[in-house]
Amino acid sequence: MAMLLRAEDAKDWIYKGEGAANIVLSYRGSSLFLLGKVLRIQKVPKGSTKSVNGCAVLSRHEKLLWGDVEELVESKSKDIAQQNYIKHVMSHMLGPKYIDEGTYVTVSREFLESVEKNVHDQRPAWRINAAEVDTSCDSAFLISDHSVFTGTPRGDFCVAVEIKPKCGFLPSSEFITKANAIKKSVTRFRMHQFLKLHQGEISNISEYNPLDLFSGSKDRIYQAITTLFATPQNNFRIFLNGSLIFGGLGGGMDSAAVRSHEENTAIKDLIKVSGLQLPGFLELVAEAIFSSGVLDKLLATQKLDVLDIEGAIHAYYNIISQPCMVCKNLGDPELLDQYSLLHSFPLDKSLKILRDYLIAATAKDCSLMISFRPVQGGSAASGYNSIFLESSNQNFEYKAYFIDLDMKPLEKMVHYYELDQKIVIFYMKSKDLGGSLCDSITQEN
Repeated sequence: MAMLLRAEDAKDWIYKGEGAANIVLSYRGSSLFLLGKVLRIQKVPKGSTKSVNGCAVLSRHEKLLWGDVEELVESKSKDIAQQNYIKHVMSHMLGPKYIDEGTYVTVSREFLESVEKNVHDQRPAWRINAAEVDTSCDSAFLISDHSVFTGTPRGDFCVAVEIKPKCGFLPSSEFITKANAIKKSVTRFRMHQFLKLHQGEISNISEYNPLDLFSGSKDRIYQAITTLFATPQNNFRIFLNGSLIFGGLGGGMDSAAVRSHEENTAIKDLIKVSGLQLPGFLELVAEAIFSSGVLDKLLATQKLDVLDIEGAIHAYYNIISQPCMVCKNLGDPELLDQYSLLHSFPLDKSLKILRDYLIAATAKDCSLMISFRPVQGGSAASGYNSIFLESSNQNFEYKAYFIDLDMKPLEKMVHYYELDQKIVIFYMKSKDLGGSLCDSITQEN
């Protein structure tokens, strides 16, 4: 599109949060086109070389991997590639109803430099130390702010939740080694909590179980929501009229926008504005997830990962035409024989395994945003879905969108494998010690 954001426009964009790859900004200016929008600007690890002539797009092997998606392969920047990945891959998987394809805008280096300076004090310290704005990029990704309803009348309110559902099934791949069989009975989320606690990324282990959220049972979904609320980490956030009032900004050690007394005040304000007590609000969220069935296609997309990373990593080495480092380090003839089957696959089959794995990885790491507003005078007439909450005798309309549908880099396959092994090994070590290791860590924190 023709829009160009310059240095003088930076003052109209305020910090909303960030993830590993992007900083998210919310618009607070006067442009009618930009009202109700958020801008995702790319980051680059501290100390790394910034891209030249715009952001790097797809590697040679990624072009081979996504060769059937012409628009994606021909993308001229990472933001255009992101838009095409959402439009031509994830939208087909999750359904266009729940997808915001977004658009891209041109940005000047001066705009990005000004933004970086303006948001510095709002960013969590560990995020600042890890990455900075990639000022060499010439575009940014623009989408609607799904924490609000566009055109909400003055005096009304909008409350939204952002949930990271995580992986909603237990793997059953035959390529999971016997030593890692625990993966078939304990969720990845649960195991990863122990490693995160050890590494100081969180201060308490969450009791959230993704299997509850994806269960299709209203009671189990409600249980999942209450445990997310009890220990939100970066998996559960609440917004009131677009402003974060509860949950993390994406920082370490459960870093949040507001804490303890301030959070309690914010929740009280939410109750005052909405007329909902906290259990009623959590019930509203659970009811929306249950009645909409919004997670059904997400779970089906996650289950494209049939072989688990322990199988998919072998297809990766097939594609890059390098000796498999996993097999090289194995001393088990039975496992080597089993993995030799994967290495005998033709190229097209290896490509499909990798495509499916990376699409599933996007689905396991995305967020679900659900926004609510009260319906005045009975039923909704706006085209949105509606819920009648018996406990408060109120009608609400809601909308649901998946966000953070980033394409996962093929080059990170080795990292995914190594992290998986690290998570399982540490969990087993903690389990063997009867949990005493993690108990001592909790006491230290």
